Amino acid sequence: MNNNYVVIMAGGIGSRFWPFSREKRPKQFQDILGVGRTMIQQTVDRFEGVCPKENIYIVTSKDYKEITKEQLPFLSDDQILLEPCRRNTAPCVAYAAYKIGKKDPNANIVVAPADHVILDVPEFQLRVEKALHYVASHDILITLGIRPNRPDTGYGYIQALNDERLEVLYKVKTFTEKPNEELARAFVLSGDFVWNAGIFVWNAKAIKKAIETHLQDVHQLFSSAEESFYTSQEEQKIDELYHQCRDISIDYGIMEHAENVYVMRTDFGWSDLGTWKSLYEQADKNQEENVLHGNVMSYETFNTIVKTPEDKLVVVQGLENYIVAEYDNVLMICEKDHEQRVKQFLANAKDQKGKEFV
Repeated sequence: MNNNYVVIMAGGIGSRFWPFSREKRPKQFQDILGVGRTMIQQTVDRFEGVCPKENIYIVTSKDYKEITKEQLPFLSDDQILLEPCRRNTAPCVAYAAYKIGKKDPNANIVVAPADHVILDVPEFQLRVEKALHYVASHDILITLGIRPNRPDTGYGYIQALNDERLEVLYKVKTFTEKPNEELARAFVLSGDFVWNAGIFVWNAKAIKKAIETHLQDVHQLFSSAEESFYTSQEEQKIDELYHQCRDISIDYGIMEHAENVYVMRTDFGWSDLGTWKSLYEQADKNQEENVLHGNVMSYETFNTIVKTPEDKLVVVQGLENYIVAEYDNVLMICEKDHEQRVKQFLANAKDQKGKEFV
């Protein structure tokens, strides 16, 4: 267990969840589901028993250092990896792998986003521990795949080779980013595809070797920083190299090209809580299939989500399939079927109304 490490990616701003997710306080630092724990706190909670607390690392923006320490006070400064700018997930993974690998070359690492919902935590822990056991003795990269229960165009899909397996692990054949409705339906019907959960398990040596092979420029940057890790020079060195680093995802940079990628098919009640639609699906609903968070009175309203401050009475009448969301200085009312436009609403608000609304 002491060789097990967890890396939680917590640097995004959650633009699809605007106006609730804001640049100053993105959704991973908020109690989205109203359970008394923020999303990042819940993510840390579910790794209890998987690794010691001193082996949990958070990768986040420099802007979120204080809120990270406030919500996770057990973390030392060395456990908070601060990104000076956003460069997608490959640099984030590389930073964590090279830093942890310097401390413990035999480290077995789980990489997980901070904003996912997992309903069956014991099953999740069982699967993660099984994956950690495999990577300790095999030069493989594991991704956790979720058995799909519907065709969903909001997720990436992984195709597994049923005849090439290592016990419960299946060799990955293809990755497909967010397909259209027709393709998603075909994927689900085939039985060969799982949703890409964006949760990875590997040994430090294996992922470093993959980065050196497939992302040589990223390898050169982070290997040049190794001497600075766990010293007072680290922050300055990371500031310098991050601005030289390209913007690339771990899926596109490594997972789609490496020959040693395996998927573990799982089913632990997973949701990427990235959109209003996904919150609606996860949250408790009343008789009219409404999700009402706040001080809300509803009349002749159905299949609608209302998330507003407790100190404001909100009355809605005659709505069906709507999102009503208020946070701080922004109120958004949008048809649920048009929620994919939220990112555009945010971009327009920034351009036309100013950064104070972002």
